[in-house]
Amino acid sequence: MKKYQELTIEEKLKLTTLGALKKAGYQSRTVKEELRENLIHKLQNKENPFTAIWGYEDTVIPELERGILSMHNINLLGLRGQAKTRIARLMINLLDDVIPVVEGSELNDDPLQPLSYTAKEKIENHGDDTPIFWWKREDRYTEKLATPDVSVADLIGDIDPIKAATDKLSYSDERVIHYGLVPRSHRGLFVINELPDLQPRIQVALFNILQEGDIQIRGFKIRLPLDIQFVFTANPEDYTNRGSIVTPLKDRIETQIITHYPKDLQIAKKITTQEANIKPAQLEKISMNDLSRNLIEQIAFEARESEFVDEKSGVSARLTISSMENLYSAAELRILLNSEDKTYIRVADLVGTIPAITGKIELVYEGEQEGAGEVAQSLLSKAIRKQFLGFFPSPEKVRKLEDNPYKYIIEWFGEGNSIDILNDMTQAEYRDTLNSIPTLRACVEKLHEGLDEEEIYYRMEFVLHGLAEFSQLSKHQLVAKTSFSDLLSGMMNFSSSDFEDDDDE
Repeated sequence: MKKYQELTIEEKLKLTTLGALKKAGYQSRTVKEELRENLIHKLQNKENPFTAIWGYEDTVIPELERGILSMHNINLLGLRGQAKTRIARLMINLLDDVIPVVEGSELNDDPLQPLSYTAKEKIENHGDDTPIFWWKREDRYTEKLATPDVSVADLIGDIDPIKAATDKLSYSDERVIHYGLVPRSHRGLFVINELPDLQPRIQVALFNILQEGDIQIRGFKIRLPLDIQFVFTANPEDYTNRGSIVTPLKDRIETQIITHYPKDLQIAKKITTQEANIKPAQLEKISMNDLSRNLIEQIAFEARESEFVDEKSGVSARLTISSMENLYSAAELRILLNSEDKTYIRVADLVGTIPAITGKIELVYEGEQEGAGEVAQSLLSKAIRKQFLGFFPSPEKVRKLEDNPYKYIIEWFGEGNSIDILNDMTQAEYRDTLNSIPTLRACVEKLHEGLDEEEIYYRMEFVLHGLAEFSQLSKHQLVAKTSFSDLLSGMMNFSSSDFEDDDDE
């Protein structure tokens, strides 16, 4: 006969009584032993237990694996948008597919080690005929967002007067207790998100559960050696004044792991590509290039270093995810307005990402004075400037050289010429506008050979934005277009329009 460990899920499901379970050789083990042993098995078989998590391969994941091997409760500490909850949810993959539970028990009782009154009574009355229920691993995960209104009753439990009246039980009877989320997570994973938001008196209620394994409910002192893998997530305690983790509770959480943002663009692009909800119709009609993906990620990197953005708040990966979705939608809108079948992404489409940026950054006082829109525009400008140097020579360094690739482009604008790139230009109008600038295409083709036609036009536009960011041209972002002109005349026109506005007022 097969050992219990060798049984398939189908064979386990056929075991429906305590007697059959004993005969199969089932042995109890704690959830932390389960996680540890299953992790060891996966590592020995070169399996990755934490798929779809990028950038943590050498930092967070090894620390998490060490915490699991040590059978510790874990606190994931980091700024918003650093995949803390995603990591916690992936831990269910280290649980067994199914485990046996006494059917009808309140606390998912182990048939060999029952805790609740109900389970003990059933086993006492039915013995080996006690019915068994098989609990799936995805159902063994409980997640609670810590909010100021969470009570001890929510987490631990309370006396249920209706149950006492219905069953004619004394308040001194254990059966009148209605257990909270924590006891009902017995033999599973329990995740509390944003732990500092939990009121200190509620955090205190977790002390004994974490250390001694007993709980007290309205005067009841019940010894419940709960078997739970706790995972907490938290922002750094100095993030705001809203709360912190009380020291004794922090002391009882054995492993604290500090998460972080992606350290390079390549990792960040993987995350955004994986998480962005781009519709199949958009992928079919819109061609996206790697430079646009770089620009999206560069915006977040610039925001994390910006003097206008609160660094303690952080800049979530959701900024780049939402920005990528908006970038596709900006191009899709142009297709719909022009009744075209397909389009290639444009630098001007980045204006569509501004609503995603303004909603994802928390500004300091100086940033509030500038305004969220202005800060977002500034981040776009810095991203373009940074990425430009990875594809083209610095305009500042080649300015005085004889073979300056931008010389004739700048001179053409210096002769009083200007162009407007409208957000909803047709493909033909877009190309005609860029082709009207002598030597612009030649500049791109000389520096980048072998580009397809669409990418050539994209980089032609990118050159104009880059020259403007390095103060070689004037660029004005208006409601529905971007205007490029000579630097001096652009400044004068902008100043005169300001005076006209003042006069109108």
